Amino acid sequence: MKTVKKPNQGMQSIGQLLKDWNLDKKKYISREFQDYGLRLAKQLNDEQRKSLYIKLAKETPRQILDQALIFVKDVSNVKSKARLFMWKLKQLKNEPPS
Repeated sequence: MKTVKKPNQGMQSIGQLLKDWNLDKKKYISREFQDYGLRLAKQLNDEQRKSLYIKLAKETPRQILDQALIFVKDVSNVKSKARLFMWKLKQLKNEPPS
C-alpha cells in the first residue's frame, strides 16, 4: 500500500522550505527574506535577477510586495510579469500613506 503525503498545515520549518527548493549546493539561505525573495523570483519567472528580489524582500515592507504580487497574479496575458511587478511596486511606494 502506497502512503500519501498530506500537505503541511500551518507554518513550515525552514528546513522543509529548503527541501522544496531545487537549489545548487553552493547556495546558502539562512534568513526568511532570502527565501521570500527567491519565491518572488520564481513566481515572476525572473530567476536570473533573484538577488534583486532578495534585496527587495529585505528592504521593502512585506505588505507592499504582497500587494504588487497579487496585482500581477490577477492580470492575465502579460508579456513580462517582472516588469509589471516593478511598475506596480513603484506605484505603491509613491502612494501617500493612508
